[in-house]
Amino acid sequence: MSMVDPVRPMPIAGVRVIDLSRFIAGNMLTVLLADFGADVVKVEDPIKGDPLRELRDNGLSTHWKVYGRNKRSVALDLRSDRGKTLLLDLVEGADVLVESFKVGTLEKMGLGPDKLLERNPGLVIVRISGYGQTGAYRDRPGFGSLIEAMSGFAAKNGFPDRPPTLPNMALGDMVAGVYGAFATMVALRHKERGGPGQIVDLSLLEPLLSILGPDPAIYAFTGKIPERTGSRSGAVAPRNVYNSKDKRYVAVSASTQSMAERLFTVLGQPELIHDVRFRTNSDRLRNVDQLDELIQAWIAERSQDECLDILTKAEVTAGQVCDVRELIEDPHVRSREALIEFPDEDAGTILMHNVVPRLSHTPGAVRRAAPDLGADTVVVLGEVGYTAEQTAELARRGVVGITRKKQKDKRTPA
Repeated sequence: MSMVDPVRPMPIAGVRVIDLSRFIAGNMLTVLLADFGADVVKVEDPIKGDPLRELRDNGLSTHWKVYGRNKRSVALDLRSDRGKTLLLDLVEGADVLVESFKVGTLEKMGLGPDKLLERNPGLVIVRISGYGQTGAYRDRPGFGSLIEAMSGFAAKNGFPDRPPTLPNMALGDMVAGVYGAFATMVALRHKERGGPGQIVDLSLLEPLLSILGPDPAIYAFTGKIPERTGSRSGAVAPRNVYNSKDKRYVAVSASTQSMAERLFTVLGQPELIHDVRFRTNSDRLRNVDQLDELIQAWIAERSQDECLDILTKAEVTAGQVCDVRELIEDPHVRSREALIEFPDEDAGTILMHNVVPRLSHTPGAVRRAAPDLGADTVVVLGEVGYTAEQTAELARRGVVGITRKKQKDKRTPA
């Protein structure tokens, strides 16, 4: 898989983002901006760095390698007065500041929005929290798992005979990060038109709530609470995952009337089109157990490849269920370069998602690997007027951290 061109002109080059956030939501937000050319400066604790670095696989910080790409790292002790002064110096020339401290922490540090906007009236301040800067739960810990539980996602996810199911990835954080990137660009557009800086109040709860469908509207109108349906849909049928003869899975979503009729024909049972149990979508939903049994019986007699070949030729919407190994090897993923390999000092290369989305005239690019902690402290502080000697003195006092370049092992095999 090829590497993205690292010298391509970037559409939002010149936008500087000071990223104080930690862990996932903020890093998702800023990697989207960085992928399209924003100069994202991660401000991290000189000792621990961003906690995202601690998510390791076989000793490698895989999460950081992927979501820290295209960024620069400054190690800065914000507990010290001198560190706060340095941050304000960085803020003065920035367009955006992103933070994800517990609500009220920035104010306690003496770095609240009033102080930041006094230094830079055009600054866009993105404040990430679990429940928002206001409201009854503003002071609660903002962990994504708690948000996924409260939002209604867990209650409707999983199977009816099992407990509510949380996602096995940071869904709430990731969705909030995407919304945050969008909100940042809206605020920057307002600034471009002559407006002032502003505060973006980004909770994890509300973005996730917004993508879960019209459940509140349905409940308010009908009094119905969504049930857990596994891979089925509560709105259309058939829609499920079925086990093939070779123990692989096939996803089928024949959700429109014409699609259901095509599926019945493929099953060799066109009479089902007029069967009172399956004649309309409402009928199919009422009799979904019987419908799934018929589809499962047909798929169980064939391999996944056979099923997909027959269903595709009949123009029935069906697809394979891929694990990550199968996804990497998939010819479509390869031909689209949805995944790319990028050089990495620790691993040689890192396999990661390509830039999303794809713009025809102003595409993004992966230009640089995720930085070591404090790798860019000297350069970034130099850009705001600090000499290398001054930065070295600050490092000796523990105000900043400076990464020393790793020495390559030049030994040859015995």
